[in-house]
Amino acid sequence: MLNTASPREIELKFALGADAERLLPAHPRLADMTASVHQLANTYFDTPERDLEKARVALRLRRDGDRIVQTVKTAGQGQGGLHERGEWEWPRDEECLDTEGLARLGLPVFEQASVREALVPVYRTDFERHVWQLPLDTNNAVEVAFDRGEIVAGEHRTPIFELELELRGSEPALLWQLAEALADSVPMRPSNTSKAERAVALREQHWPLPECQLDSPEHCLERALTALDAWQDTGETRYLFTARRAFESLTRHDDPALATLAARLASHLNQRAWLDSEFGRLSLMLLSHLRASASAA
Repeated sequence: MLNTASPREIELKFALGADAERLLPAHPRLADMTASVHQLANTYFDTPERDLEKARVALRLRRDGDRIVQTVKTAGQGQGGLHERGEWEWPRDEECLDTEGLARLGLPVFEQASVREALVPVYRTDFERHVWQLPLDTNNAVEVAFDRGEIVAGEHRTPIFELELELRGSEPALLWQLAEALADSVPMRPSNTSKAERAVALREQHWPLPECQLDSPEHCLERALTALDAWQDTGETRYLFTARRAFESLTRHDDPALATLAARLASHLNQRAWLDSEFGRLSLMLLSHLRASASAA
């Protein structure tokens, strides 16, 4: 049954480097736990006019074995791999959209019947998911999900190899602490771009990047991370250069700690095998520094 309340999804998302598939299950926080394994087939919908894309809303049907779930996600807020957005989901008896349920969500894009009736499949994400349910304290837990598969948009394909940490509780600081612990040994980097956003970019063959403004270091960091996402899906070295230049711009900031971390990250991108645990640790240190600075302001 559809619940039309506006739930929040709070998660951290990471792209993974070589050996992560082996190192993640062996991490001390997960080694004594057994992951559940799911084969997920996801179909995303939009109108031919791309009304949902323009509204920054994602609509999918997911098959997990015999279970079918319809999900709607709004873009919400995302920064440095941390995503906070609206999410609604409800079960379906068959693999077709519940358009009446969409009308009851209260989202403007679904108010018009003409939009709901025009929805068609536009791309797919198919992947195997390994899930660990990790308790943190009496009120908080994290779902640790390792995904491996591919995005298919028309004739274009790109791999999925990522980690999602989704908070089951109300203390995002605990989510960051877990991420920092995993990054000690697992090669990973914060990722800004959702699977749906990656699929749209792949279909359009266009990877938009935010602008970098020195008086707003968060924007420069977002440009760097989004450029790395684009590099991952295109293999084009120009996106690596863009990411490096965004980090280098932060070295001119008057905050010496921020400038030092940015310089180390920029230097790391000169290495052939740059996506290692050190790059992940440095990225999280920079994100934590910016979060602390924003809280103190």
